[in-house]
Amino acid sequence: MAEIQLQGKQLLKEIEQTVCSQGEVAFWWLGQSSFVYKGKSKIVYIDLYLSESSQRQTPPPLKAEQVTNADLVLCSHDHGDHLDPETIKIVAQKSPNAFFIVPRPVFQRMLSLGIPNKRVIPLGANETKEIEEVKITGIKASHEFFDEHPELGFPYLGYIVEMNDVTFYHAGDTLLYEGMLTTLQKWKLDAVFLPINGRDATRYKNHCLGNMTFQEAVDLAGNLRPGLAVPMHYDMFAHNSEDPENFVDYLNVKYNNIPSWVGKVGEKVIIETRRHS
Repeated sequence: MAEIQLQGKQLLKEIEQTVCSQGEVAFWWLGQSSFVYKGKSKIVYIDLYLSESSQRQTPPPLKAEQVTNADLVLCSHDHGDHLDPETIKIVAQKSPNAFFIVPRPVFQRMLSLGIPNKRVIPLGANETKEIEEVKITGIKASHEFFDEHPELGFPYLGYIVEMNDVTFYHAGDTLLYEGMLTTLQKWKLDAVFLPINGRDATRYKNHCLGNMTFQEAVDLAGNLRPGLAVPMHYDMFAHNSEDPENFVDYLNVKYNNIPSWVGKVGEKVIIETRRHS
């Protein structure tokens, strides 16, 4: 179980009071693959998962009804710990100006949750949308398989997010695949957020789709040379977990010039741009 630094009103107050200079983005980990990012003024949530569950090892640091500050909510794919239906419905009400960005095959799913059509922005692989100061590009993901729809495209996406002169990659759920590195090397990444829980036959047989191992995530980070490498998707479920220190240790041994972050839920971290370095 991940320890909690700040939660509830204290966490929201810190997000509200955080002021980022040009070339900075603050982030707070909320457990699993869930993060909140703040740039110059916009607040972006990715893979927001706040529902209570007896299976959770890391409790939600926020209640969905407390999320009144969202400008953008990105969901990488339609699994409950990445697109949490109850959370999405409540956040849509409590943050009435928020837009929701999802893979194109997930568009109808969002409408079925009562999100107005005008507030849902479907995205495809290699497609970019700009919402005021935030620029988002979809990166296809292979969650065991690509499962590409012949007309709608890829149901699993990672996202390149560019805001306040900072560029980062949130991978969602994915394996490594041919061409992934070449695609991502088009950007000078200030941070990468990578799943490390791995995969095996037992989990797959039980319909638990896999991701990169911590070694594969380290090697991807090593080839991308980001300013910061952050492992994710390792804490939430006992049957699908990993020790993030394995990621850190391997990264330190193999690519010791790449900083990493592993910390507490609700702890503030600042990403700084490397654009001019």
